[in-house]
Amino acid sequence: MLITVKYFGQIVEVTNKNEETLEVSGTQVSDVLNTLNKKYNQLKNKDFQIAQNHELVALETKLTGAELALLPPFAGG
Repeated sequence: MLITVKYFGQIVEVTNKNEETLEVSGTQVSDVLNTLNKKYNQLKNKDFQIAQNHELVALETKLTGAELALLPPFAGG
């Protein structure tokens, strides 16, 4: 399955890109994260949330083929 992943904030510093398309063989959001952790080792040290189709999701969420976004922590104010 091809998944478009968008990166924001400090995650862009790790990937050096704003988005990319990945071929993922799994069926859950965690499978995409595993692929990204192998590709970008420093990603393991970053805090972020994952959104699928503009909604925050858990790692065990089923992939729908919609884009994913890696979002850094939000600050209030």
